[in-house]
Amino acid sequence: MSYPTIVLKKGKEKSLERFHPWIFSGAIKSLPEDIEEGSIVEVRKVDGSFIGIGYYQIGSIAVRMLTFQNEQLDKAFWQAKLEEAIELRRTAGLWGNPETNVFRLIHGEGDGFPGLIVDYYAGCVVFQAHTVGMYLIKDVFLDIIKEVLGFELKAVYDKSAHTLPYKAELSTSDAFLYGEEKEEWEVLEYGCKFNINVVTGQKTGFFVDQRENRKLLEKYCKGKKVLNTFCYSGGFSVFAMQAGAELVHSVDSSQLAIDLTDENIKLNFKDHSNHKSFTADVFSFLNEMPEQYDVIVLDPPAFAKHRRVLANGIKGYRTINEKAIRNMKSGGVLFTFSCSQVVTQEHFRTAVFSAAARAGRKVQIIQQLHQPEDHPISIYHPEGEYLKGLVLRVI
Repeated sequence: MSYPTIVLKKGKEKSLERFHPWIFSGAIKSLPEDIEEGSIVEVRKVDGSFIGIGYYQIGSIAVRMLTFQNEQLDKAFWQAKLEEAIELRRTAGLWGNPETNVFRLIHGEGDGFPGLIVDYYAGCVVFQAHTVGMYLIKDVFLDIIKEVLGFELKAVYDKSAHTLPYKAELSTSDAFLYGEEKEEWEVLEYGCKFNINVVTGQKTGFFVDQRENRKLLEKYCKGKKVLNTFCYSGGFSVFAMQAGAELVHSVDSSQLAIDLTDENIKLNFKDHSNHKSFTADVFSFLNEMPEQYDVIVLDPPAFAKHRRVLANGIKGYRTINEKAIRNMKSGGVLFTFSCSQVVTQEHFRTAVFSAAARAGRKVQIIQQLHQPEDHPISIYHPEGEYLKGLVLRVI
């Protein structure tokens, strides 16, 4: 089987020769007039020599590469990719772990599925395509996941309606593709219980990428006063409680998030009198904190989703870190994060450095944090590194 051909301008193949998986629209010399978004395409140099196979999309990133081999993208191709992704999770001790049954199964370019996110919730698989090319493999993926997971698979939910590009004009709606049509799933993360709503929850239902950092928080919380801001489902709060914190306060501007946090606290602890939730703007809360906290978690949503707002995003990180650093106890520990892909490690550290200087406190970096092993980063695609974190000691 042959695919439509896209020809690159002379010299524009250099990044592909280093296996970078994106082709920008300005690099294309010619493409078929009748090409449709999501179509599988061959990519060739001006002299006609083969480079690889990917799929076409409308926008700045015009092609996302799937392979640099001249091969057929049939069911066997996709099954091999999925089995490779599962093997990584097995090696990492996540697959079949009785204490943790929630993790990312496919992480976009990092697993060779550019534009696709798949999370696993105790047998429920949530499929979320961010591109038309990945959405079009939905039926093949469903067949493969049913074969590979077998009796372990309880349900597959497609949650792509709001992540697909609007220009594609696809008539899609979120729906269960297979199995139990159950919205809420109880999962385990290091033995802690969480209720996940895959239908109404943010992202695919849970912020899976903070698993290891939530576990790390435990070592700093015994007997301490802990503040968890932007708490969403209360993940950091549950682990602080599990560690034996003296008190834990959870803050989010969303009442739905606060309700979910309270539900998860009650799910894990019969006595939860040392936990209190606040529905409040985090910036305002930090200005008028009811306690001096020993441990503060700052895990905000992305302050900069696009380069055009990068400066404002960096300012947001500086402001919120300054507020926390200025007001926390001497000897306290701050867990601070950025999940903005366009904010680099250097950007983030500079923002936190500036925050510390403005607060006039002595601050030590005691750990640097990042996304876990089930969110792999292709060494050829550094853009896949989005989660950045620091553990700071404030004196």
